[in-house]
Amino acid sequence: MPDTLLIRRCAILVIEPRERLELDLAGLFGGAQALKASCRWIALAPHLDAEIEIDADELAALGRIGETPWHPFAQLARDTAPAVLDRLLAKGLLVGDAPEHAATRARDENVRACYWRPLSAVAHAFSRWSDAGVGDDVRITPHREIGDLIREYGSPPPHVVERVAAEQRISLHASASSALDALFRRRATCRNFDTQAPLGFAVFGDVLKRVFASHAATELAPGAVALKKSNPSGGSLHPLDAYLLVRRVERLDAGLYHYHAVEHALEPLQTLASAEAEACAMRFVAKQDFFADAPVHIALVARFRRTFWKYRNHPKAYRAIVLEAGHVSQNLYLAATELGLGAYVTAAINEIDIENAFALDATQDSPLAVCGFGVRAAVRRTVELDPLGAVWDQEGVRR
Repeated sequence: MPDTLLIRRCAILVIEPRERLELDLAGLFGGAQALKASCRWIALAPHLDAEIEIDADELAALGRIGETPWHPFAQLARDTAPAVLDRLLAKGLLVGDAPEHAATRARDENVRACYWRPLSAVAHAFSRWSDAGVGDDVRITPHREIGDLIREYGSPPPHVVERVAAEQRISLHASASSALDALFRRRATCRNFDTQAPLGFAVFGDVLKRVFASHAATELAPGAVALKKSNPSGGSLHPLDAYLLVRRVERLDAGLYHYHAVEHALEPLQTLASAEAEACAMRFVAKQDFFADAPVHIALVARFRRTFWKYRNHPKAYRAIVLEAGHVSQNLYLAATELGLGAYVTAAINEIDIENAFALDATQDSPLAVCGFGVRAAVRRTVELDPLGAVWDQEGVRR
């Protein structure tokens, strides 16, 4: 390495000691334990795309090098073997100022500029999927019956928590039923979309306006604008953006769009053929075909820097953004239900594929969930939870 090279540790790094169990034949035949445990050191850095295994020498070196000041390589090489420093540079856990380190340095600087809380950054980065399907994961596959789960795991926790005896409970007033009550009764996740019925352009716009539009914009100070939307938001910052995959909407080409919340308008990003849009939907929702059938899908993309600008390195900032995604998806359910449409939301998504499709940098903009809506099928093909019978009759025909 040249004498002029400067290096420092990446901005966020968590080291996980991970146990590895191996069969110990000598111990087995000697009457001792058959399994031998060893420790692997796994480096988790959100600016990288994968976990990185490191050895004891690399671990020790990382503990001696800070993440803020730049250090001359030659100076660090007095206490650490140059080969160890070279390996850490190649792995991206150390960042150099040379041209060959530019890509890693840029991603690390993006993490720094966003003011992530380290544990939140690591949790987000390493829970993202790529090219996954829910049917491939035996823990969540939709084809497992409840009886199978009970036989394997035992009974689930009770469906309701009871803290006092029944005679100590205080009965509450039950108000008269209203239109809102009726709306809540009809609200149910749709797994049966009409694959032939396009979504009307006006209805499509009505849902987007109610759920995602800004109803007012106020400049609090030069360059600082607060929006009024239909959902609460931490610090009134509204960091969630709607990125759309349109499959079947009147007057719109199938493709990728971004919703402009202030102008109530779509920004076309890429046109897709029908087969491409179908394949894209399957990737987005991790091969949940009953959701992929919806005519429109909306990725709830968090602009982390919008919230972290105010709540820098804050332990609750990431949680507030996730909470907001829940508010937005519920508003989508209600808006769609009122118009007689079905809706869904899922967190089982391929975040990395969505980021690639919309050219997003995951350190600053990343999807938390995907939701969608459209016309329900006339006949139920896939099981839906509708215990009130408000959506389907006993024969599975739409009411």
